[in-house]
Amino acid sequence: MTQLDLDFVRGQFPAFSSPVLSGHAFFENAGGSYPCAAVVNRLHRFYTDRKVQPYGPYPGAQAGGAEMDEARARLGAMMGVAKEQVSFGPSTSANTYVLAQAVRIWLRGQNAAIVVTNQDHEANSGVWRRLADEGIEVREWQVDPASGHLDLSDLKALLADGRVRLVAFPHCSNVVAEINPVAEIAAMARAVGARTVVDGVSYAPHGFPDFAALGCDVYVFSAYKTFGPHQGIMLIREDFGAELPAQGHFFNTGSLYKRFTPAGPDHAQIAACAGMADYVDTLHGHHFKPEASAAERNRQVHDLMRAQEIAVIAPLLDYLAGRNDLRLIGPRRAEDRAPTVAVALDREAEPVSEALGQRGIACWAGDFYAVRPLQAMGVDLAKGVLRMSAAHYTSAAEVERLIKTLDEVL
Repeated sequence: MTQLDLDFVRGQFPAFSSPVLSGHAFFENAGGSYPCAAVVNRLHRFYTDRKVQPYGPYPGAQAGGAEMDEARARLGAMMGVAKEQVSFGPSTSANTYVLAQAVRIWLRGQNAAIVVTNQDHEANSGVWRRLADEGIEVREWQVDPASGHLDLSDLKALLADGRVRLVAFPHCSNVVAEINPVAEIAAMARAVGARTVVDGVSYAPHGFPDFAALGCDVYVFSAYKTFGPHQGIMLIREDFGAELPAQGHFFNTGSLYKRFTPAGPDHAQIAACAGMADYVDTLHGHHFKPEASAAERNRQVHDLMRAQEIAVIAPLLDYLAGRNDLRLIGPRRAEDRAPTVAVALDREAEPVSEALGQRGIACWAGDFYAVRPLQAMGVDLAKGVLRMSAAHYTSAAEVERLIKTLDEVL
């Protein structure tokens, strides 16, 4: 099996040669990844000679509009959707909020129910729960309090009466990190006539999704956690998008990617998102034969990233599982989870993250907007959790450094 060329990968990220950032081993990727050089260069170029109203009848405007279109088309091709199915917004939280307002109207007066989980980041939980204000029944798919696991048999019971019209759940949680079986969940929902909204924020940094294979109706994630600029990206099935009431300007309702964009998009950041596709293609070109479709290139790079992350994070999981002064949240096996590792300590977590920072380890502590799952698992929110998150560019040496420093601090 092809192995990731880590030196080549790290050479694509300016942060690793930054005098400010390169002195720390970076384990705060779940809060926001490093941007790749292709994104940085495109953003600089846009602000240098394209920062005008796009699509106008002059060179800078035409170049800017073309680059925005390129981003949507290439990201769509990567993830197996048409370019019209790719919507940009200021963040995933904002995109999900707008989508929920459309669903609020869609389900009004239908005696309908929705399912949410208590494993989610609040962005894919709170907005849906507030639909109860419209008389929509909100059913909670609850995690196992010991493991944080979502059991499919529990979902089956929630769907049994046929009244559920939407299921919102994470591809993986930002603290539990277990990878949920999206395709299986989507199929269960579809069998009873329910739509699915998947929060992919914590999974997409570890491999961009194959939307068709997942079978969900909506998939949302954040570009700033997938090596890009600070934008939220939403993929939506065309039939569901057409069924939902538009939330943008009335004269844009015929355009799927504008239907759920009520505010003006950030032109430069959308254009820079094409750099994310550049990066995937660059990795593919370095590691594989070039004869492959965009979707196939994405799948191969996804698998390459995951294999690297599983190998690198396993020693950290082994080390943490062997300690009796902390609780490892989520699965013990690296294969079953994203490389986002949260632990509940026998003390407040924030001072520990500060001590690690002083010793060259960049990570953080708190609740990470995952208040509901932490409460469900009995974690003391006053202490919070220490979270250490890797990406495919994390090296084995950095994990060794983290383990050694944790030993000193704990």
